[in-house]
Amino acid sequence: MNESYQALRMEAAWLDVSGRGKIRIAGDDRGRLLHAMTTNHIQRLIPGTGCYTYFLNAAGRILADANVFTRPNHFLLDVEPELAGKLYAHLDKFIIADDVTLENVSAQLGSIALEGPNAVKAMRALGAPVRDAAFGNEQWGSRLVARANITGLDGFRIFVPAEESSELAAQLGNVGVPAADEDVFRTVRLETGKPIYGEDITERFLAQETNQVHALHLQKGCYLGQEIVERVRSRGLIRRVLMPLHMGSKELPAPGTKFQIDGKSVAQIMSAAYSPAFGQVVALAYVHIEHATPGTVLQLGTTTATVAQPFAISVDSLAPVGVVQ
Repeated sequence: MNESYQALRMEAAWLDVSGRGKIRIAGDDRGRLLHAMTTNHIQRLIPGTGCYTYFLNAAGRILADANVFTRPNHFLLDVEPELAGKLYAHLDKFIIADDVTLENVSAQLGSIALEGPNAVKAMRALGAPVRDAAFGNEQWGSRLVARANITGLDGFRIFVPAEESSELAAQLGNVGVPAADEDVFRTVRLETGKPIYGEDITERFLAQETNQVHALHLQKGCYLGQEIVERVRSRGLIRRVLMPLHMGSKELPAPGTKFQIDGKSVAQIMSAAYSPAFGQVVALAYVHIEHATPGTVLQLGTTTATVAQPFAISVDSLAPVGVVQ
Protein backbone atom coordinates (compact mmCIF):
# COMPACT_ATOMS: atom_id res chain seq x y z
CA MET A 1 0.00 0.00 0.00
CA ASN A 2 1.35 3.44 -0.95
CA GLU A 3 2.69 5.17 2.20
CA SER A 4 1.13 8.54 1.37
CA TYR A 5 -2.23 6.85 0.72
CA GLN A 6 -2.05 5.16 4.11
CA ALA A 7 -1.05 8.46 5.75
CA LEU A 8 -4.01 10.28 4.20
CA ARG A 9 -6.52 7.63 5.27
CA MET A 10 -5.12 6.98 8.73
CA GLU A 11 -3.35 10.20 9.78
CA ALA A 12 -2.82 13.23 7.51
CA ALA A 13 -1.20 14.21 4.22
CA TRP A 14 -1.02 17.31 2.08
CA LEU A 15 -1.40 18.20 -1.59
CA ASP A 16 -0.39 21.38 -3.39
CA VAL A 17 -3.60 22.63 -5.04
CA SER A 18 -2.27 26.02 -6.12
CA GLY A 19 -3.62 25.38 -9.61
CA ARG A 20 -7.18 25.86 -8.36
CA GLY A 21 -8.94 29.08 -9.31
CA LYS A 22 -9.35 31.88 -6.76
CA ILE A 23 -11.65 34.87 -7.30
CA ARG A 24 -11.90 37.79 -4.86
CA ILE A 25 -15.20 39.71 -4.78
CA ALA A 26 -15.22 43.10 -3.05
CA GLY A 27 -17.48 46.16 -2.92
CA ASP A 28 -20.57 47.13 -0.93
CA ASP A 29 -22.92 45.13 -3.18
CA ARG A 30 -20.86 41.94 -3.20
CA GLY A 31 -23.24 40.02 -0.92
CA ARG A 32 -26.34 40.99 -2.84
CA LEU A 33 -24.79 40.02 -6.19
CA LEU A 34 -23.39 36.69 -5.02
CA HIS A 35 -26.63 35.84 -3.23
CA ALA A 36 -28.56 36.40 -6.47
CA MET A 37 -26.18 34.16 -8.45
CA THR A 38 -25.86 31.12 -6.19
CA THR A 39 -27.91 28.29 -4.70
CA ASN A 40 -26.84 28.84 -1.08
CA HIS A 41 -27.69 31.61 1.39
CA ILE A 42 -24.81 34.05 0.99
CA GLN A 43 -26.38 37.09 2.67
CA ARG A 44 -26.55 35.35 6.05
CA LEU A 45 -22.87 34.52 6.07
CA ILE A 46 -20.73 36.48 8.50
CA PRO A 47 -16.95 37.03 8.32
CA GLY A 48 -15.09 33.87 9.22
CA THR A 49 -17.77 31.56 7.81
CA GLY A 50 -18.51 30.15 4.37
CA CYS A 51 -20.36 27.53 2.38
CA TYR A 52 -20.36 25.31 -0.69
CA THR A 53 -22.59 26.48 -3.53
CA TYR A 54 -23.57 26.09 -7.17
CA PHE A 55 -23.85 28.68 -9.93
CA LEU A 56 -26.70 27.79 -12.29
CA ASN A 57 -27.86 28.98 -15.69
CA ALA A 58 -31.48 29.96 -16.38
CA ALA A 59 -32.29 26.33 -17.26
CA GLY A 60 -31.11 25.19 -13.83
CA ARG A 61 -27.97 23.44 -15.12
CA ILE A 62 -24.77 23.70 -13.07
CA LEU A 63 -22.30 26.17 -14.58
CA ALA A 64 -19.81 25.88 -11.71
CA ASP A 65 -19.42 25.06 -8.06
CA ALA A 66 -17.39 26.95 -5.47
CA ASN A 67 -16.25 27.06 -1.89
CA VAL A 68 -17.17 30.52 -0.58
CA PHE A 69 -15.11 31.99 2.25
CA THR A 70 -16.38 35.21 3.86
CA ARG A 71 -13.81 37.78 4.92
CA PRO A 72 -14.47 41.19 6.52
CA ASN A 73 -14.14 43.10 3.23
CA HIS A 74 -14.52 40.49 0.50
CA PHE A 75 -15.52 36.99 -0.49
CA LEU A 76 -12.94 34.49 -1.71
CA LEU A 77 -14.23 31.89 -4.17
CA ASP A 78 -12.21 28.67 -4.45
CA VAL A 79 -13.00 26.74 -7.65
CA GLU A 80 -11.70 23.98 -9.90
CA PRO A 81 -8.80 25.15 -12.12
CA GLU A 82 -10.83 25.22 -15.32
CA LEU A 83 -13.67 27.26 -13.79
CA ALA A 84 -11.89 30.49 -12.81
CA GLY A 85 -12.13 32.22 -16.19
CA LYS A 86 -15.62 30.91 -16.89
CA LEU A 87 -16.98 31.98 -13.52
CA TYR A 88 -15.27 35.38 -13.63
CA ALA A 89 -16.91 36.11 -17.01
CA HIS A 90 -20.29 34.84 -15.78
CA LEU A 91 -20.27 37.12 -12.74
CA ASP A 92 -18.88 40.10 -14.63
CA LYS A 93 -21.77 39.91 -17.09
CA PHE A 94 -24.27 40.63 -14.30
CA ILE A 95 -22.43 43.60 -12.77
CA ILE A 96 -24.19 46.69 -14.13
CA ALA A 97 -24.53 49.55 -11.64
CA ASP A 98 -23.38 47.48 -8.68
CA ASP A 99 -20.52 48.39 -6.37
CA VAL A 100 -18.73 45.10 -6.99
CA THR A 101 -15.11 44.48 -7.94
CA LEU A 102 -13.92 41.13 -9.26
CA GLU A 103 -10.29 40.04 -9.19
CA ASN A 104 -8.87 36.76 -10.42
CA VAL A 105 -6.15 36.11 -7.83
CA SER A 106 -5.35 32.55 -8.93
CA ALA A 107 -1.74 33.38 -9.77
CA GLN A 108 -1.11 35.45 -6.63
CA LEU A 109 -2.38 32.87 -4.14
CA GLY A 110 -1.00 29.41 -3.63
CA SER A 111 -3.06 26.84 -1.75
CA ILE A 112 -2.36 23.60 0.04
CA ALA A 113 -4.89 20.97 1.10
CA LEU A 114 -4.09 19.27 4.43
CA GLU A 115 -6.48 16.38 5.07
CA GLY A 116 -6.96 13.19 7.03
CA PRO A 117 -8.30 11.99 10.40
CA ASN A 118 -5.44 13.75 12.21
CA ALA A 119 -5.67 16.99 10.22
CA VAL A 120 -6.55 19.02 13.31
CA LYS A 121 -3.55 17.63 15.18
CA ALA A 122 -1.30 18.50 12.23
CA MET A 123 -2.66 22.05 12.03
CA ARG A 124 -2.02 22.58 15.73
CA ALA A 125 1.53 21.29 15.31
CA LEU A 126 1.98 24.01 12.67
CA GLY A 127 0.64 26.61 15.10
CA ALA A 128 -2.24 27.36 12.74
CA PRO A 129 -5.74 28.40 13.88
CA VAL A 130 -8.45 25.71 13.80
CA ARG A 131 -12.11 26.55 13.21
CA ASP A 132 -14.67 23.90 14.17
CA ALA A 133 -17.39 24.69 11.61
CA ALA A 134 -17.23 23.55 8.01
CA PHE A 135 -15.92 26.40 5.82
CA GLY A 136 -14.90 28.40 8.88
CA ASN A 137 -11.88 30.56 8.01
CA GLU A 138 -9.35 32.68 9.86
CA GLN A 139 -6.31 34.77 9.05
CA TRP A 140 -2.95 33.26 10.02
CA GLY A 141 -0.42 36.01 9.42
CA SER A 142 -0.22 36.44 5.63
CA ARG A 143 -2.15 33.17 5.17
CA LEU A 144 -5.83 32.25 5.28
CA VAL A 145 -6.83 28.93 6.87
CA ALA A 146 -10.22 27.49 5.90
CA ARG A 147 -12.01 24.29 6.95
CA ALA A 148 -12.63 22.59 3.60
CA ASN A 149 -11.62 19.36 1.95
CA ILE A 150 -11.24 17.52 -1.34
CA THR A 151 -11.45 13.95 -0.06
CA GLY A 152 -14.49 14.00 2.22
CA LEU A 153 -12.18 13.45 5.20
CA ASP A 154 -11.58 16.18 7.75
CA GLY A 155 -9.35 18.82 6.22
CA PHE A 156 -8.14 22.36 5.75
CA ARG A 157 -7.24 24.65 2.87
CA ILE A 158 -4.32 26.99 3.52
CA PHE A 159 -4.17 29.95 1.14
CA VAL A 160 -0.76 31.53 1.04
CA PRO A 161 1.00 34.22 -1.03
CA ALA A 162 2.48 32.32 -3.97
CA GLU A 163 6.03 33.16 -2.96
CA GLU A 164 5.48 31.48 0.45
CA SER A 165 4.24 28.11 -0.88
CA SER A 166 7.62 26.38 -0.62
CA GLU A 167 8.08 27.68 2.94
CA LEU A 168 4.71 26.18 3.96
CA ALA A 169 5.60 22.86 2.31
CA ALA A 170 8.82 22.78 4.34
CA GLN A 171 6.92 23.52 7.55
CA LEU A 172 4.58 20.60 6.85
CA GLY A 173 7.57 18.32 6.41
CA ASN A 174 9.06 19.57 9.67
CA VAL A 175 5.96 18.49 11.62
CA GLY A 176 5.95 15.08 9.94
CA VAL A 177 3.08 15.50 7.47
CA PRO A 178 3.93 13.78 4.15
CA ALA A 179 2.96 14.98 0.70
CA ALA A 180 0.57 12.89 -1.40
CA ASP A 181 -0.15 13.12 -5.11
CA GLU A 182 -3.39 13.85 -6.94
CA ASP A 183 -4.09 10.15 -7.59
CA VAL A 184 -4.00 9.40 -3.87
CA PHE A 185 -6.41 12.25 -3.07
CA ARG A 186 -8.68 11.16 -5.94
CA THR A 187 -8.79 7.55 -4.72
CA VAL A 188 -9.73 8.60 -1.20
CA ARG A 189 -12.45 11.01 -2.35
CA LEU A 190 -14.00 8.20 -4.38
CA GLU A 191 -13.82 5.93 -1.35
CA THR A 192 -15.85 8.50 0.59
CA GLY A 193 -18.13 9.18 -2.38
CA LYS A 194 -17.28 12.86 -2.80
CA PRO A 195 -17.73 14.24 -6.33
CA ILE A 196 -15.88 17.06 -8.07
CA TYR A 197 -16.89 19.40 -10.86
CA GLY A 198 -15.55 18.34 -14.24
CA GLU A 199 -15.61 14.62 -13.51
CA ASP A 200 -18.85 13.93 -11.68
CA ILE A 201 -20.70 17.24 -11.91
CA THR A 202 -21.06 19.08 -15.22
CA GLU A 203 -23.47 21.38 -17.06
CA ARG A 204 -25.48 18.29 -18.02
CA PHE A 205 -26.94 18.00 -14.55
CA LEU A 206 -29.54 19.65 -12.35
CA ALA A 207 -28.58 20.61 -8.81
CA GLN A 208 -30.65 17.93 -7.03
CA GLU A 209 -29.33 15.18 -9.29
CA THR A 210 -25.87 15.57 -7.74
CA ASN A 211 -27.05 14.62 -4.23
CA GLN A 212 -25.11 17.51 -2.68
CA VAL A 213 -27.80 18.86 -0.40
CA HIS A 214 -25.37 21.17 1.43
CA ALA A 215 -25.01 23.21 -1.80
CA LEU A 216 -28.68 24.25 -1.69
CA HIS A 217 -30.73 26.53 0.55
CA LEU A 218 -34.32 25.83 -0.43
CA GLN A 219 -35.83 28.73 1.55
CA LYS A 220 -33.69 31.59 0.20
CA GLY A 221 -34.97 34.29 -2.13
CA CYS A 222 -34.74 34.62 -5.89
CA TYR A 223 -31.57 33.58 -7.71
CA LEU A 224 -30.60 32.55 -11.22
CA GLY A 225 -32.00 29.05 -11.87
CA GLN A 226 -34.19 28.98 -8.73
CA GLU A 227 -37.39 28.31 -10.67
CA ILE A 228 -36.02 24.99 -11.88
CA VAL A 229 -34.67 24.03 -8.44
CA GLU A 230 -38.08 24.75 -6.88
CA ARG A 231 -39.92 22.87 -9.62
CA VAL A 232 -37.74 19.82 -9.04
CA ARG A 233 -38.27 20.09 -5.27
CA SER A 234 -42.04 20.47 -5.43
CA ARG A 235 -42.73 17.95 -8.18
CA GLY A 236 -39.96 15.41 -7.66
CA LEU A 237 -38.90 15.59 -11.28
CA ILE A 238 -35.41 14.07 -11.19
CA ARG A 239 -34.97 10.64 -12.77
CA ARG A 240 -31.36 10.02 -11.72
CA VAL A 241 -29.13 10.79 -8.76
CA LEU A 242 -25.39 10.60 -8.13
CA MET A 243 -24.47 7.62 -5.94
CA PRO A 244 -21.28 5.80 -4.93
CA LEU A 245 -20.81 2.24 -6.20
CA HIS A 246 -18.63 -0.57 -4.88
CA MET A 247 -17.70 -2.98 -7.64
CA GLY A 248 -16.80 -6.63 -7.27
CA SER A 249 -13.84 -6.13 -9.60
CA LYS A 250 -10.36 -4.67 -9.81
CA GLU A 251 -10.83 -3.58 -13.44
CA LEU A 252 -11.62 0.08 -13.93
CA PRO A 253 -14.74 0.87 -15.98
CA ALA A 254 -14.41 3.71 -18.46
CA PRO A 255 -16.42 6.90 -17.88
CA GLY A 256 -19.80 6.44 -19.51
CA THR A 257 -19.96 2.69 -18.82
CA LYS A 258 -23.56 1.67 -18.14
CA PHE A 259 -24.70 -0.91 -15.62
CA GLN A 260 -27.98 -2.75 -15.93
CA ILE A 261 -30.83 -4.40 -14.09
CA ASP A 262 -32.89 -6.98 -15.99
CA GLY A 263 -31.17 -6.00 -19.23
CA LYS A 264 -32.01 -2.27 -18.92
CA SER A 265 -29.35 0.41 -18.41
CA VAL A 266 -29.96 2.03 -15.04
CA ALA A 267 -26.62 3.62 -14.10
CA GLN A 268 -23.81 5.48 -15.84
CA ILE A 269 -20.27 5.64 -14.43
CA MET A 270 -18.70 9.10 -14.09
CA SER A 271 -15.41 8.29 -12.34
CA ALA A 272 -13.73 5.27 -10.77
CA ALA A 273 -10.56 4.20 -8.97
CA TYR A 274 -9.18 1.04 -7.46
CA SER A 275 -9.34 1.18 -3.65
CA PRO A 276 -6.52 -0.67 -1.87
CA ALA A 277 -8.47 -0.45 1.39
CA PHE A 278 -11.62 -2.03 -0.05
CA GLY A 279 -9.80 -4.36 -2.44
CA GLN A 280 -12.12 -3.39 -5.27
CA VAL A 281 -13.08 -0.53 -7.56
CA VAL A 282 -15.06 2.36 -6.11
CA ALA A 283 -16.97 4.68 -8.42
CA LEU A 284 -19.50 7.46 -8.72
CA ALA A 285 -22.43 6.98 -11.08
CA TYR A 286 -25.77 8.54 -11.92
CA VAL A 287 -28.32 5.89 -11.01
CA HIS A 288 -31.99 5.85 -12.01
CA ILE A 289 -33.89 7.08 -8.97
CA GLU A 290 -35.90 3.87 -8.54
CA HIS A 291 -32.67 1.86 -8.22
CA ALA A 292 -30.67 4.31 -6.09
CA THR A 293 -31.30 2.55 -2.78
CA PRO A 294 -28.08 1.47 -0.99
CA GLY A 295 -27.62 -2.26 -1.37
CA THR A 296 -29.09 -2.45 -4.87
CA VAL A 297 -26.97 -4.72 -7.09
CA LEU A 298 -26.27 -3.68 -10.69
CA GLN A 299 -24.81 -5.84 -13.44
CA LEU A 300 -22.44 -5.48 -16.37
CA GLY A 301 -21.74 -8.87 -17.89
CA THR A 302 -20.17 -10.88 -15.07
CA THR A 303 -19.26 -7.75 -13.08
CA THR A 304 -21.52 -6.54 -10.29
CA ALA A 305 -21.72 -3.15 -8.61
CA THR A 306 -23.51 -2.40 -5.35
CA VAL A 307 -25.02 0.99 -4.64
CA ALA A 308 -23.37 2.32 -1.45
CA GLN A 309 -24.49 4.75 1.21
CA PRO A 310 -23.98 8.26 -0.21
CA PHE A 311 -21.20 10.44 1.21
CA ALA A 312 -21.27 8.55 4.49
CA ILE A 313 -18.18 10.12 6.08
CA SER A 314 -18.08 13.52 4.40
CA VAL A 315 -17.86 16.42 6.85
CA ASP A 316 -19.14 18.99 4.33
CA SER A 317 -22.76 18.54 5.42
CA LEU A 318 -22.01 20.22 8.76
CA ALA A 319 -23.99 23.45 8.98
CA PRO A 320 -21.67 26.46 8.60
CA VAL A 321 -21.99 29.12 11.29
CA GLY A 322 -24.17 31.97 10.09
CA VAL A 323 -26.30 29.93 7.70
CA VAL A 324 -29.85 28.90 8.48
CA GLN A 325 -30.49 25.55 6.82
